[in-house]
Amino acid sequence: MRKTYKGKYTPKNKDKYAGDPKNVVYRSLWERQVFRWADENPSIEFWNSEEVVIPYVCETDNKVHRYFIDLFLQTKDGRKFLIEIKPKSQTVPPKKGARMTKRFLSESLTYIKNQSKWKAAKEFALDNGCAFDIWTEDKIQALGIKIITKKPRKPKK
Repeated sequence: MRKTYKGKYTPKNKDKYAGDPKNVVYRSLWERQVFRWADENPSIEFWNSEEVVIPYVCETDNKVHRYFIDLFLQTKDGRKFLIEIKPKSQTVPPKKGARMTKRFLSESLTYIKNQSKWKAAKEFALDNGCAFDIWTEDKIQALGIKIITKKPRKPKK
């Protein structure tokens, strides 16, 4: 069973959060670290998480869905970014083994769904004066953000 880490993030600089600062949810430890970075970074004027919603048609079912962008950033010099935070392994097509497995099919559907989301996000970004980017562990580390893969243990009382 895969463990997921999610929780609420409380911004220290509530005036920088463009949305409801009481409802900031991270869905991975990487997201939490990036939120902390955005919150504390003096060059970021505003930021939010899952406040920008983009409709998209998924190629797996040809239905309209809603894509909640992981992170919106606006820098003090006016640049705007829509950011998706994903492991690099989820940004490339899955490798097919000698036989078709449930895992391969699941990863393939997820990859196709992500491609549909990202295509819509790129178009939305262009239409709204933003840049769309996918931050993998490489980009996160290049920004000096520490990659955490396990939630720290709480000290025993």
